[in-house]
Amino acid sequence: MRTLKIIIERSDDMFSAYAENAEGIYGGGDTVEEAKKSILDAIDIMTEEFTTENIPSILKGNYKVIYHFDAESFLNYYKGIFTNAALEKITGINQRQLQHYSSGLKKPRQLQLKKIEEGLHRLAAELQAVELV
Repeated sequence: MRTLKIIIERSDDMFSAYAENAEGIYGGGDTVEEAKKSILDAIDIMTEEFTTENIPSILKGNYKVIYHFDAESFLNYYKGIFTNAALEKITGINQRQLQHYSSGLKKPRQLQLKKIEEGLHRLAAELQAVELV
């Protein structure tokens, strides 16, 4: 199965979304949710309205969509789910530093990005193994 990589980034006045590995797929909105909806709508329009010659090849057949966030956008999008205290526990990065990343005051180094990503993936794996009785 092919993977459509969608980049979500914050600009000065909105969130933009674009396909990293396919031309002509763009979206945007005031929030991450709006940007995600906008780009999924654009994909739907392409697959329903365009001729097969005009559709990016990745959209022909089965594909999955994954989202790539910059750290600031991710931390702000999930702020209602993950507190800085929770993220500190998950990632090992102190709350003050996480606050700097979410405010855009500082950009995390690649090592810090990897810590955040690995912590989230560990949590996801742990949650997938949970069965409630």
